[in-house]
Amino acid sequence: MKTIKCPQCGGPSLWDESNKARPFCCDRCKLIDLGAWASESYQIPVQPSDEAYEDYSSYDASSLPTNATKH
Repeated sequence: MKTIKCPQCGGPSLWDESNKARPFCCDRCKLIDLGAWASESYQIPVQPSDEAYEDYSSYDASSLPTNATKH
């Protein structure tokens, strides 16, 4: 059976069907990693396309309600 490094704690993790938490060593490490994704601690870098900027080029601020505040 193959043993790999747990991506969360760095400890040994069994890479086998018997390890339901793989690639993590245990459910605890698996849940810590899930929590990091859920709290946006991890982010996938994205290069915005030119099209994303085009969506705002025709933005008309006059359509906002007059009681709206600018941040």
